Amino acid sequence: MYPILIVEDERPIADLIELTLTGAGYPCRQVNDGESAANLIAEEDFSLAILDIMLPKVDGYALLEYLRSVNTPVIFVTAKTTLQDRVRGLHEGADDYLTKPFEPLELVARVESVLRRTGRGNVALCAFGVVLDPVARTVTQSGHPLHLSPREFELLELLLRNRGITLYREVLYERLWGDDDDFDTRPLDLCITRLRKKLGWKNEIRTIFRVGYRLEKEGDVP
Repeated sequence: MYPILIVEDERPIADLIELTLTGAGYPCRQVNDGESAANLIAEEDFSLAILDIMLPKVDGYALLEYLRSVNTPVIFVTAKTTLQDRVRGLHEGADDYLTKPFEPLELVARVESVLRRTGRGNVALCAFGVVLDPVARTVTQSGHPLHLSPREFELLELLLRNRGITLYREVLYERLWGDDDDFDTRPLDLCITRLRKKLGWKNEIRTIFRVGYRLEKEGDVP
């Protein structure tokens, strides 16, 4: 897989995007102005570009036109939040449009969706001998296939894409069951229990008291 290009002039935001995506298994390249991005695009191939609109030297719209000419999908991540801004971004060819501030989990979901829609989402996710293929929707452990329910598969994918990050119960519930005013942790907790049992991950999936769950990184499991 080619890396994801991140073009963002606010370094803390660029670092957050890169940390989020590399943690989800995506290689990244980061630059902080439009001119540097244009030079990189001329020299390298990218699976996807994440662009701010208001950039020094060359703005995001100009980069979008350049990226469209080489068939690279684009997600705008920007502080321009009006309806007119969103419509313009999508009308000019962006594949998605996300406004700041954003939730890291949502960014990963948007990236995953665009890559899958454009036929580029073929990154296998791995941890503790388990390999999940998000395109083929298969899971193996030590080379042996595992049967997971659709919801267990989606939960495992969320945990793998956010290794080392504590995920709130409310966020997991919304992603798996949809937005529900009658939020109930029991279905999520039961799904976690079944997943732990099927994978043998008693300690790998850690319960964070009164917060949520976290898939540990190698070396962090006793």
